[in-house]
Amino acid sequence: MTDYVCHPGHKTEIMAIHDAMDVLSGKWKISIISSLCYYNQRRFSDILSDLNGISNKMLSKELKELEQNKLIKRNVQDTQPVTVHYNLTEYGWTLQGIIHDLAAWGKKHRDVIVGS
Repeated sequence: MTDYVCHPGHKTEIMAIHDAMDVLSGKWKISIISSLCYYNQRRFSDILSDLNGISNKMLSKELKELEQNKLIKRNVQDTQPVTVHYNLTEYGWTLQGIIHDLAAWGKKHRDVIVGS
């Protein structure tokens, strides 16, 4: 394990983490981004089925916030009935490495907790 020392000059990094967590906070945002990251394009109902326990209302709210933060885009297709797909934006794709790292850490953490 590498020892990291936090110096007084790291206040900018701490503020940047705070800003990132402000955008990504809550129970569902990272999971929604993960769904779009792993499946690329999803309909509302697809995301709803990917996330156990989220309500329609909460998913709608979170999708709107992610869209406002330019992480996802909502694509309305002119079909009968109207079809809506969600995708990560180019900016949203910059989170892909973080998503993969979180998944790897989550698997290791489960092993540590279950294996102890």
